[in-house]
Amino acid sequence: MITKSIKIIIVAMTEQLLIGSAGHIPWQIPEELRLFRELTSGHTLIMGRHTFASIGRPLPDRRTIVVSRHLPATPGIEICADLPAALRLAESSVDKIFFAGGSGIYRAALPLADQMHISWIKGVHAGDTYFPTFDAARWQMVSEEDHGLFRHVLYCRR
Repeated sequence: MITKSIKIIIVAMTEQLLIGSAGHIPWQIPEELRLFRELTSGHTLIMGRHTFASIGRPLPDRRTIVVSRHLPATPGIEICADLPAALRLAESSVDKIFFAGGSGIYRAALPLADQMHISWIKGVHAGDTYFPTFDAARWQMVSEEDHGLFRHVLYCRR
């Protein structure tokens, strides 16, 4: 029986949709990083070249597919020239595919995603990279947890 992969955006951002500053995350919240690890462990991550460069290595216990036309072969990751190729590769063997950034990947993945795990970061932060605007009416909040410095919300496409 062939099952459809669930496509999930996972992102930490402010209410202003800020996700990055000069190629880095503008906040350091260990609990949010732990949540990212818990949600994505054992699954496939698709990310862009700049996001991979900011992490600096393949993440343990996850299959990492990087979308890039310029990244040289790197141990521990698979490279695809575009998002459709990355999805074909990922869908061949997994039940959950997480889109992990950056903004270009999020923009391309938004119409494809079934779910979004958003960590809404509290406070004011400066940066230069943003999540694309999206129609909140197309998403239903399924769960919400307050973690002090951030609020984690799971949305499912309506």
